[in-house]
Amino acid sequence: MTSATTLAMTIAAPGGPEALRASEIALPPVGPGEARVRQSYAGVNYVDVYYRSGLYAAPAYPAALGVEGAGVVAALGAGVADLKVGDRVAYVGHPLGAYAAERVLPASRLVRLPEAIDLRTASAAMARGLTAHMLLNKVAILRAGDWVLVHAAAGGAGQIVSRWARRLGLRVVGTVGSAAKVETARAAGAEAVFLHGDPGWVDQVRRVADGAGVQLAIDGIGGETFARTLAALRPFGVVATIGQPAGPIAPIAVEALGYPRPVAVARPSVLAYAKDPDRYREGVRDLFAALADGLTVSIGAEYPLREAARAHADLEAGRTTGSVLLAIG
Repeated sequence: MTSATTLAMTIAAPGGPEALRASEIALPPVGPGEARVRQSYAGVNYVDVYYRSGLYAAPAYPAALGVEGAGVVAALGAGVADLKVGDRVAYVGHPLGAYAAERVLPASRLVRLPEAIDLRTASAAMARGLTAHMLLNKVAILRAGDWVLVHAAAGGAGQIVSRWARRLGLRVVGTVGSAAKVETARAAGAEAVFLHGDPGWVDQVRRVADGAGVQLAIDGIGGETFARTLAALRPFGVVATIGQPAGPIAPIAVEALGYPRPVAVARPSVLAYAKDPDRYREGVRDLFAALADGLTVSIGAEYPLREAARAHADLEAGRTTGSVLLAIG
């Protein structure tokens, strides 16, 4: 009997975008507690770049990448009671493998979509929406009127964080990588936007944020930006580092975070957040409610599945804004 296969974008070993190749991979049988999903979209996230480049190690090679997708349930294993064949579903989190036409994964990872949310929106919103929920509800204690600094504010995560923050009554200041992205960040809710390549952005942020600095800073850039971001915090502020496309973050002495301007550093992970069943369900519930109530997610670029390498190259080069999707079927 011939095993079923499916088209997937895989890597044989870590490398650049060109390491992503179209492959026919075996589709395992659906076991107890599992579901087979015929996918419509997969989200492209910077964590995928980390796995592709080798910063994060895949469990085995060859590896299909991707942690976020949406599609339709095609088959169910024994013991799955809360889904049925034909349900529209979305997910984010491990195991890897979203860059595929079909895949088998734990049914507990899947969430059924409300009628008001289409598959394209769901795939664009799951990872970035849960990231926003985690940052704004779990990482810091925030009150209406508090200031949030969002780096890469024109990106997919930056835009949804900014929009959700404004819905909570928070005030947003953003940074972007080029002047062409300033208006995108403003449209998403940033009251002021600066170029993070400008040496004076820290002083500009502090001046905008009541002259004292922000209560929460979200750094998805890393490299030298992290140390400068600390200086944009007010006393007892928190910086959440969620990525490092600009390079590794230099070590910092814990004593440097204390008196006379005590601040805190967090390294939250949306994949760890999604792995916790209670946090996952809470975050998805709140995200879907917010989307139904008018929260929008911007889709900046969409590529065919076979062009995943081009999607990675554009994402790394900063040529995209908003969420990045692979269209599958």
